[in-house]
Amino acid sequence: MTRTISTLEARRQLGDILNRVALRNDQFIIERKGQPLAAVVPVARLEQMRRAAATHLLDLLERQEGAVSQAEADAVANEAKHQSRRRRRRG
Repeated sequence: MTRTISTLEARRQLGDILNRVALRNDQFIIERKGQPLAAVVPVARLEQMRRAAATHLLDLLERQEGAVSQAEADAVANEAKHQSRRRRRRG
């Protein structure tokens, strides 16, 4: 379950939030002034997202024709990072 909470609520209930994340796999979006600021997710979910991002990047690189230089690989990684941040900002 994903729940949106304010920064004030997060401060007041941090212990309970951490227990819910660890024991029930709940997820929290923390907002400040109505804008998403951060997320609290189980570590397993974070690792799953990291693996998915790495797999996606490898898939992109494999679809490139010819050899890919380190600079090109870095550029693709940076673009993926920036696109991800833009999507999160839009909501």
